[in-house]
Amino acid sequence: MTADLPVVAIVGRPNVGKSTLVNRFVGRRDAIVQEKPGVTRDRKEFEAEWGGRTFRVVDTGGWLAAGESGLTSEDTALAAKVSAQADAAMAEADLVVLVVDVATGITEEDARVAAVLRTGSTPVILAVNKVDDDRRGHEIWEFQRLGLGTPYPVSALHGRESGDLLDAVVAALPPALEPEDPAAKPFRDGIFSVAVVGRPNVGKSTLFNRMVGEDRSVVHDLPGTTRDSIDTVIDTDEGPLRFVDTAGMRRASRVDEPTEYYSTVRALQSVDRADAVLFVIDATEGVTHQDQRLAERVDGAGCAMVIVLNKWDLLDAEARDDVKYQVRQKLHFLGYAPVLPISALTGRRVHQLLPALRQAETAYHRRIPTASLNRVLRDAQAAHPPPIDRKHRPRILYATQGAADPPTFTLFVTRTLPPTYLRYLERKLREEFDLGPTPIKLRVRRRGA
Repeated sequence: MTADLPVVAIVGRPNVGKSTLVNRFVGRRDAIVQEKPGVTRDRKEFEAEWGGRTFRVVDTGGWLAAGESGLTSEDTALAAKVSAQADAAMAEADLVVLVVDVATGITEEDARVAAVLRTGSTPVILAVNKVDDDRRGHEIWEFQRLGLGTPYPVSALHGRESGDLLDAVVAALPPALEPEDPAAKPFRDGIFSVAVVGRPNVGKSTLFNRMVGEDRSVVHDLPGTTRDSIDTVIDTDEGPLRFVDTAGMRRASRVDEPTEYYSTVRALQSVDRADAVLFVIDATEGVTHQDQRLAERVDGAGCAMVIVLNKWDLLDAEARDDVKYQVRQKLHFLGYAPVLPISALTGRRVHQLLPALRQAETAYHRRIPTASLNRVLRDAQAAHPPPIDRKHRPRILYATQGAADPPTFTLFVTRTLPPTYLRYLERKLREEFDLGPTPIKLRVRRRGA
C-alpha cells in the first residue's frame, strides 16, 4: 500500500453497510460482509481509484455502545476496543465518510458519532445507505439534523448513486502530490511477507501488535476476535518486512457460521501469498490435533516457517520439556523450522523472532550454482548410495535448481528414489547450503541410464 496516498475512513455504527460500501469503492469483495452487527472489528485498508485519483479506503468496526441492550460485559470490553480502532482510523484520515441507515433513521449512536466528527477538522461526507429506490429518496433529508452537510443517498448493495458519492469523495480529497521518484519510496512490491498463523485465541494478534509496535489489531480474550487478515509493513535494520495477522483457523467441521468460514478462507489465502509463517502455538495447551492439521496445510503452501511457542512464561520446567517433546513427535515434518518459546504478552524473547525471520528470508530466496549442487549430490551418493530397486541401483544423473521461493530442485534419475533417500538428500542440501528455516522441494524426473 503506497504510504503517501490520501486516506478515506468509512465509519458508522454496526450493520449500516460500511464493508459493503468499501467493496463498492474498491470494486471487488475484499471486506467480509454479513447481515450481522460486529463482523468488522479491526481496521483494514484497501486501495481504490476513481476519476483518475487513487486513495486508500479504511474499513472500520462499528461503535457498539456499552449501554446497548443485550451486550454482556465481554461485549462491552470488546466494543471499547473496536471503537478505539475506528477512532484511530479517523485520526489518520484525510476524509471521513459517515455511513447511516435510511431504514432506521437517526439513532443515538449516529448522533454521538456525528457530534465527534463535527468537533474535528477532518472533512466529512454523510452517506445515507440502503436507499434502494426512489420511494425512500425523500427520507434522506432527515439526516441533515446531524449537522454534517448535504446527505448523499446510496445503495451500497446495488451500487445505486455510488458514482455520485465517489465523485464527492474525490472532490473532497486534498490536492494530489507530485509523483515521487520510485527509487525514493521506502516500500515497494516484493517485500518479504510474514503471515501470523494459528488456532483461535493462541495470541496471534498480541504477537502481531508486539511486532509492529502499535495496537493495529483488536486484541481480546475471546476466540475469533480477528475476522479478516490485516497487514502492516515495518522497517527493520535489515530492510522492510510485511506482517499479516490472520483470523484463527479451525478444522472445517468446526466452522459453524458463514463469517468464520470466510475468515478461514482469507487466512488460507494469506498463507498462500506469504513468503514465511510465524506458526503460533499455545504452549499451555501443547500441540493439539488441530495444530497438526493446520501445520500440514501451512507446510503444503511451501512457506518458510518459524514455530512460536507462546505463553511460555506460564509453564514450569516439566511442562516445558513435555511441550518440546510434543513438537518433536507431532510436528516432525517441520523439522527444518526453528522453535522459539516466547511470551507475546510480556515481550519476553520476542526480539529473537526478527533474526529467525531474516535467516528464513535468506534461505527462502537462496539460489545454488548448478556445479555446487551436483558436487554435493555426487558426494552424497558416494557416501550413501541409493537402495537397490529390483536388482538395479538408481543413479542421480544430474540436478538443477528450477526455482527459488522456496528452493526447488529437479533431480534427473535412472529409477525412482524412495522417500527415505529423498529425505537423506534434503538433509545433505540443508547442511551444505545452510537452508535451515525454509522448505525444500525435490522433484524427480526419470531418464534413461
